[in-house]
Amino acid sequence: MNRSFSNIAVELQAGNIVKQPDIDAIVNAANAQLRIGGGVAGAIHGVGDPELEQLTRALAPIKPGEAVITEAPNLPNRFVIHCLGPVYGRDEPSDKLLENCYKNALQLTEEYKLNSIAFPSISTGAFGYPIKDAASLSLKTVKEMAPKLESIKTVRFVLFDDQAYRVHKVALEKI
Repeated sequence: MNRSFSNIAVELQAGNIVKQPDIDAIVNAANAQLRIGGGVAGAIHGVGDPELEQLTRALAPIKPGEAVITEAPNLPNRFVIHCLGPVYGRDEPSDKLLENCYKNALQLTEEYKLNSIAFPSISTGAFGYPIKDAASLSLKTVKEMAPKLESIKTVRFVLFDDQAYRVHKVALEKI
């Protein structure tokens, strides 16, 4: 499903975040130490390491809501933006911290004058953020920031399974 906010194409796609060769920067749903983990971090580091771990070592640790950028060794993208989402029920205010992940990633994309970025559904796996709330918040954040973004032309949400895709589709239709 596709939709436009200002001059930005917002795309939803079920798939694998590491298989987005037409995207300049992919987003890693990172852990604080920016190391290999499960889920998205495991998939990205599984392809990018050991070089990716070496690039992230000096940038760690990061706090919930923060984002940092590295090159994307062994990946088809130019950069990886690493965001630490909140652990739901522990990192508060979780909605503000999750919003900051998306805002900070978009700002880094702009700063580096990139045309495209792909997000996973940050914090909705092991960190327990309710996917419906996260989908709505992430898409609203992109819509609110869109008028201020100049270089970004495509924001893609790459969703791990059909359920996540459907939840994001409903959220996008409501905006």
